[in-house]
Amino acid sequence: MKAVPALPHRSICGSSVCWIIGVLALLWNMMGAFDYLATQLQLDFYMSQFSEEQLAYFYGFPAWVVAAWAFGVWGALVGSVGLLLRRKWSVWAFVVSIAGMVVTTIYNFGMTNGAEIMGSGARVFFVIIWVISIFLVVYSWSLAKKGVLV
Repeated sequence: MKAVPALPHRSICGSSVCWIIGVLALLWNMMGAFDYLATQLQLDFYMSQFSEEQLAYFYGFPAWVVAAWAFGVWGALVGSVGLLLRRKWSVWAFVVSIAGMVVTTIYNFGMTNGAEIMGSGARVFFVIIWVISIFLVVYSWSLAKKGVLV
């Protein structure tokens, strides 16, 4: 039976700070996962908040955009779990998430009029999503570099 390695440099992170960021990341990304599932399953109680034009836009995503969205959402969720488990692979999960976001951003803002359909509030929310996602990549990478993530 192989021994589980001790988590080195716990004091670098400050265990309560790591847990708080990890739990907040998990909760945030669970909301993204719920949004993805509710949209893909077309759950009326959730989708009723959107206009007919917005629904047509969401339901009209090509399969490759849905796949990129899935990588973005599930990569972030897996990365958050990895962060809580203090595992190095969480960095790569967050990078996969960013890659999915790049594709969906290009589609939503460059290839379609998604920004117009969703309105200015959605644009602001999209910026918030990007800021948090970039933070999680940088944060997990810095923890891995310091040896906190094993």
